[in-house]
Amino acid sequence: MLDTFTLDQLRIFVAVADEGSFSAAARRVQRVQSAVSHAMANLENELGLVLWDRSTRVPTLTAEGVAILQSVRRVLASVDQLRNAARGLSGGLEATLKLCVDQLFPIQGLVSVCKEFATAFPDVALEVRTETLAAVVDAVRAGRAHLGVAITHVDTSGLTTHHMTSVRLQAYVGKDHPLAAVRGKVPTDTLREHVQIVLSERGDERSPDQGVLSTRTWRVADLATKAELIRAGLGWGNLPVHLVRDDPSPAPLIAIRPESWDERGLSVPMAVVHRPELPLGPATRWLLSHLTEACQREVRGAPPADAALAPQDPPIDAPVDTPIDFRRPRAASRGQAASTKKARRE
Repeated sequence: MLDTFTLDQLRIFVAVADEGSFSAAARRVQRVQSAVSHAMANLENELGLVLWDRSTRVPTLTAEGVAILQSVRRVLASVDQLRNAARGLSGGLEATLKLCVDQLFPIQGLVSVCKEFATAFPDVALEVRTETLAAVVDAVRAGRAHLGVAITHVDTSGLTTHHMTSVRLQAYVGKDHPLAAVRGKVPTDTLREHVQIVLSERGDERSPDQGVLSTRTWRVADLATKAELIRAGLGWGNLPVHLVRDDPSPAPLIAIRPESWDERGLSVPMAVVHRPELPLGPATRWLLSHLTEACQREVRGAPPADAALAPQDPPIDAPVDTPIDFRRPRAASRGQAASTKKARRE
């Protein structure tokens, strides 16, 4: 049996409840008062409930009416949401957007973007996952993610890339680690004597190592575990400077300087990647722009890893951070990708 009460009747019911009288509700919905009274009578008949106490000069909600009112509001809110979603989809708005982010991406920036996205696109379902190294581009190629935020040392051939910025890595140890007492640059031979904590992909297929100096390594699959192992004095390893800057732990991480590295540590370029055929709908374009802004903002906020050791460090990536034109994305050529080895961040 089909329901015969209408959305119009439900909206009038809410209008009467909000305005306090049939006459005021009639003005709000731009109907004559008799049409409002008729709509309420029909709604009561269809629901089998008395919603209004008409024994007084101004009708008031009955107990049943009060109970029904919240349900009616929820129904109307759902209908409005349906209309907005349909309007957005007809205009090219995505129903779902899947994002895969490398663990180097600043978490505070990611949270900020997600909060703003939820406000700007309440009808778009956002799926966020974090991966490491080549696993990000693998997810994009396989269609498990529409957009990926990846380090550009990995193979991005066949994907469109939008440069974001570079994340600075610094070598750290726990305060009780023997290397914490070394002043100045640490010889490579000394580093080889200690365990290095290295970040790797899950599974058997791994990207080639880069920046691994020790002959003794422990492998982990997530950045948080790596940081805690380093903090506990179990080894040394690279961490993003912004991660250490925002670290709330009372146990400090001590910056060290491998002699074979640049004074400012390692700089890892990052980019947003997607398949060339991906339709750039409104939510996708918004996310491309805001992910880049958030990453640059968080990375630029990171001070030198050790101000006493590097007081003259210039701003990170000042020469290369330029506005991105998302109307003309740059596709990575296979020739260029072949000349660039896949890398692992430790």
